[in-house]
Amino acid sequence: MSIHATRTVLALSFTVLATACGPKAVRGGEGTANPNLDQGAMSTTLDKVDIEDLVKKNSDALFASPFWARDVQQSGENPIVAIWPIENHTSEHLDDQMLNLLSQLETTLVNSAAVSVVSRERQAQMAEEVGVQQGAAFDPATAAAVGKQLGAKYYFTGKLTSTDERMKKERRVQYALFLQVLEVETSLIKFQHQSERTKAIVR
Repeated sequence: MSIHATRTVLALSFTVLATACGPKAVRGGEGTANPNLDQGAMSTTLDKVDIEDLVKKNSDALFASPFWARDVQQSGENPIVAIWPIENHTSEHLDDQMLNLLSQLETTLVNSAAVSVVSRERQAQMAEEVGVQQGAAFDPATAAAVGKQLGAKYYFTGKLTSTDERMKKERRVQYALFLQVLEVETSLIKFQHQSERTKAIVR
């Protein structure tokens, strides 16, 4: 075999080995060969599964509350609700996760068929018109002004907090999602609940 042919064979062999040993992309989720791919935690940061769990726990408590039964289901109407951005009180940069959380909450409320939900795009437009900066903390007076323009009767708001503990090479982060429903006209708290989720790295 010539030197050129030998080099070609070696190069091809190296490429095959590199491809076989290197990382590869896989598809996961329902209907794939890896249905449980989303379940494994890759870090202590909030992921899709954690967000779904936090929203579900708060939603379950909401739907089982006296407020939901009395003021929503027995009201004879589908009251209009708006969702104020959930504040991130953790030390982590979670912009994508917070958007996912808001979308999960919005979808859950829409699918309840018991309330009419103002789109977050429309709410952002109204907030801008009255001078509210994006991501601003919830302020009852400003929220009331925006809420009246939107025709909203209730506001959903809240915050995400975390407690971060480290010991040697171990780390534990305890997340808490606090959800609150306020009446736009009176600023009275009609419902509040907190759900928790813990992530850890242990060796």
